[in-house]
Amino acid sequence: MAIYDAAMKYQGDGVPLVIVGGKEYGTGSSRDWAAKGTNLLGVKAVLVESFERIHRSNLVGMGVLPLQFKNGDTRKTYNLDGTERFDIGGLSNLKPLGEVQVTITRANGQSETITVQCRIDTAGELDYYKNGGVLHYVLRSLAA
Repeated sequence: MAIYDAAMKYQGDGVPLVIVGGKEYGTGSSRDWAAKGTNLLGVKAVLVESFERIHRSNLVGMGVLPLQFKNGDTRKTYNLDGTERFDIGGLSNLKPLGEVQVTITRANGQSETITVQCRIDTAGELDYYKNGGVLHYVLRSLAA
């Protein structure tokens, strides 16, 4: 199935998406449209080894949660193959550069909880994220 078709199916089913990636995620995609596309596909979080600086910021600006593996861990450390379900805890208590608990549930029902780093780096970015992105933040500020 094409990525777009799969994303639309998941959106129709009310299933938010998580992208799992490697090093320097977003390199070559630092333009804001790359993050807009991610958001429009229904992606709510990106969990990677590291981010390209501007793309990470653009993800936050689009309301997508950037998460990073800790201690040199990678998707391979946890044998992730794309069949897992991810539950991200503590979203109401996010702090810039804080830790987040992610529960990974495998297709066989086994689960494990790992600690990752939230890559919302500043209090201002946290405000943007909590409002669903920069546009929503600005609109709410103007309405107030």
